[in-house]
Amino acid sequence: MTTTLGAKTILHPVTDVEKAKPVYAALLGVEPLADSPYYVGFESEGQHIGLVPNSDMSSPITYWHVTDIEAKIREVTAAGGTLKDAPKDVGQGRLVATLTDPDGNVLGVLQDPA
Repeated sequence: MTTTLGAKTILHPVTDVEKAKPVYAALLGVEPLADSPYYVGFESEGQHIGLVPNSDMSSPITYWHVTDIEAKIREVTAAGGTLKDAPKDVGQGRLVATLTDPDGNVLGVLQDPA
């Protein structure tokens, strides 16, 4: 079984990124490092918090960082999870995928390039 590197990325769906941005800046006590109309990202205490406007996400998704995304997907599906979204490259070799647990909760996995 492969271990995770921890839950380090949490993405939040927002309807209005300009209204949400100051709320998260106040909560986290930092200004965003990435700031665009399609994504706003904050770094705080080893966590990456992202705001995703116009997303099909219905709730925040926590991404567990892993060293081998394919192995982790096999392990989770063998244990009863279901693959929701297959791994995709979201830029610079970073792979993300989502699974669901038996209750339909969404679990994110993220692999950074080696």
